[in-house]
Amino acid sequence: MLKLEHISKTFNKGTINEKKALCGLNLHLKPGDFVTVIGGNGAGKSTMLNAVAGVWPVDEGRIILDGKDITALPEHKRAGLIGRVFQDPMMGTAPNMQVEENLALALRRGQRRGLRWGVTAEEKEQYRELLKPLGLGLEDRMSAKVGLLSGGQRQALTLLMASLKKPKLLLLDEHTAALDPATAGKVLELSDKIVEDDNLTAMMITHNMSDAIRHGNRLIMMNEGNVILDISGEEKQHLTKHELMDMFASLSGVQIDNDQVLLTK
Repeated sequence: MLKLEHISKTFNKGTINEKKALCGLNLHLKPGDFVTVIGGNGAGKSTMLNAVAGVWPVDEGRIILDGKDITALPEHKRAGLIGRVFQDPMMGTAPNMQVEENLALALRRGQRRGLRWGVTAEEKEQYRELLKPLGLGLEDRMSAKVGLLSGGQRQALTLLMASLKKPKLLLLDEHTAALDPATAGKVLELSDKIVEDDNLTAMMITHNMSDAIRHGNRLIMMNEGNVILDISGEEKQHLTKHELMDMFASLSGVQIDNDQVLLTK
């Protein structure tokens, strides 16, 4: 479903602040893969997601999504193919618009705009049925401004909006980092359900090793702009945090004492 071939990206090239963020990165996701991505700060995780989303052009390499070369495709033209949820619950929605209006915007993504009623009665019922399974009471607050929702409610809504049009690829960029543990757990459960029910291909960046092991069918670890570890299947299911730390030390040559050191190094 997604192929990254020899992707390189350097910021501030030729200056004292030059930073090689991606160094000949290769990655292949099969249809239905749910890949969790871990690594220290500066490992290239968010740079990789931004490259896939088209936030900035890559210096070298090709990005192929569902058989189509999208390397030169601008960000707004990838929006119909890629859904994305950000770390900040304030992003991904229009805070001054109602819940139902935000869902209407998501449902009309990629369509031509015209002069008609923004949300029909039939659509309201459709949105109510979509919101009920979230278990957050949003089906009874469809006329509420999104900016008045809690962080967890808003992130759940953003997740629903990002997946509403069944994107070719769903990108989850540390989408639970700003939430408390209990709310983060609910949003992660919802993420699993949406990916499984809609058979989506997804990548999720996380700074929580336990979440990276527990969720998805595949785990990759990045370091210095490249993938240094790729685990799936039974090997991932039986993996422990300590084993993961030992693998990182062996592959990177950096000895670490705990997972927090690894993820913030």
